[in-house]
Amino acid sequence: MLKELTWRHKFSGLAGLSETVSDLLDQRALPVMLNEGAAIFGPGNPAENLFLLVSGTVRVQQLSETGREIVLYRVHAGESCVLTTACLLALEDYSAEGIAETDVEAILIPRDTFDELMSVSKEFRAFVFEAYSKRITDLFMVIEEIAFKRMDIRVAQKLLELQDARSVLHMTHQQMAVELGTAREVISRQLKEFERRGWLSLSRGTIELRDAGAIGRLAANP
Repeated sequence: MLKELTWRHKFSGLAGLSETVSDLLDQRALPVMLNEGAAIFGPGNPAENLFLLVSGTVRVQQLSETGREIVLYRVHAGESCVLTTACLLALEDYSAEGIAETDVEAILIPRDTFDELMSVSKEFRAFVFEAYSKRITDLFMVIEEIAFKRMDIRVAQKLLELQDARSVLHMTHQQMAVELGTAREVISRQLKEFERRGWLSLSRGTIELRDAGAIGRLAANP
């Protein structure tokens, strides 16, 4: 069981590990610090470590054959990267890229240690697969949103999700388009319509929400 506060206490699923497995993780875990903007992995790279995020945020995004980017998901503190897990399990290379969205602190579990613990520890397996199954569900929701949900609703939801404490988003229309997997022109038209309604104001690289209530009502539209 978890005996002391180490990096492991950041991950609730690791609390039930045996003393032997906990000691093994502490001995072989590799702490890393990465600066904002650092490329953590990319398409064609092999997965060599399980990635556990202690602090910060990592954005995982994919580039289509036509050159359009889409954000698949974000890894937050206390989470693992499901794409890394999938690549480790399937012995495949990455098909997307991971970018440090902030300065991050992470723990890397080498592949040989990952394989060993998956074989001998049911608690570690449960930790890996619980995180994996949750994120797969999230990815299906992304696919559903892209395929079926109205763009104005998706934009409204993303505005509320990414606003800061002052109801401001510091991002370009292109960055918003990447978040939603669509063209910049589509986002620009939608944001200008919201501005016309008085819901927000636009300036270079900044979106300021003026009527979060109206945006929220649209975002809640089924």
